[in-house]
Amino acid sequence: MNSEIEQGSYRGLDSLILVNDRLRAEFLPGYGSKLASLRDRSRDREFLFQPPPDAELCCPGYGADFAAFDASGFDEMFPTIDASFYPAGSRAGGELPDHGELWSLPWQGERREEAGEEYLQFQVESRLLPCRLEKRVSMQGAQLQLEYTLHNRGQEEVEFIWAAHPLFQADPEMKIVLPREVKSVINVEDSNPHLGSWGRRHSYPLTESQLTGEKMDLSRVPGPERESCRKFYVAEPLERGYCALDYPSSDLRLELTFPAEKVPYLAVWKSLGGFRGDYNLALEPCTGAFDDLYLAHKTNRSAVVAAESTYEWWLNFNLAELE
Repeated sequence: MNSEIEQGSYRGLDSLILVNDRLRAEFLPGYGSKLASLRDRSRDREFLFQPPPDAELCCPGYGADFAAFDASGFDEMFPTIDASFYPAGSRAGGELPDHGELWSLPWQGERREEAGEEYLQFQVESRLLPCRLEKRVSMQGAQLQLEYTLHNRGQEEVEFIWAAHPLFQADPEMKIVLPREVKSVINVEDSNPHLGSWGRRHSYPLTESQLTGEKMDLSRVPGPERESCRKFYVAEPLERGYCALDYPSSDLRLELTFPAEKVPYLAVWKSLGGFRGDYNLALEPCTGAFDDLYLAHKTNRSAVVAAESTYEWWLNFNLAELE
């Protein structure tokens, strides 16, 4: 199944489309290289959360309020998720914008070819740090492959959080699959009374609601709830870079794989109606925890790229049949 690259238009913005017989992936270079759509062509199934049917998109300005713009698809978070401050070195105290800076910047995007296979190459320069992030995107059969290289051209090491932020369409039939060694998670969302205050630890997958005392299965996706969001992190760094979503009615599993030695943290976000009324969820492999780069620094949970060096990692989306 050789992949091909097409030029397209998505909600009024120019797009680059990588497609083969099984998958179709559509990227928006001018909008942070957002992966706007990921579709299983054999089942005609869209995985990523989509904007309202008639919505047109407009590109945000640098440092925009994330909540004021499109919240769909897969955006890149760097060097923080929450608005924060740079923690160390000559840039200590510098303000970092909401959801980082790269989601709101235009990226350079182009098609390339190697050994007869076409792929997409994206890159963008940080405005705050002496860094360039490159992303190579290719497709093999039922797998979408994203390879990242972060270049630090400065004379000091750079601390950062990179987080994948793919928002998936939610459905109560779905099941979240985490590695078997995951036994506990940490709540980082104060607005949901079921999980209690920020920092409360819960057993996984079964825990007890702090509101009702009833058993809760954190691997399931509840139906829509008014003004409800939930987010938790796996409590310990991962031994295996893996998570997945099961779709029982389709006998399908969507797997995310990544190198745990480079991307050791994982968060799960569930918007059940509490964020703009959206109903979706995200599996968020990330290089640091817990959303805030300054906090990650203080708790020794940030990633570091050495001066005049690179930091490399990858993220794969793979379709598999349920056993």
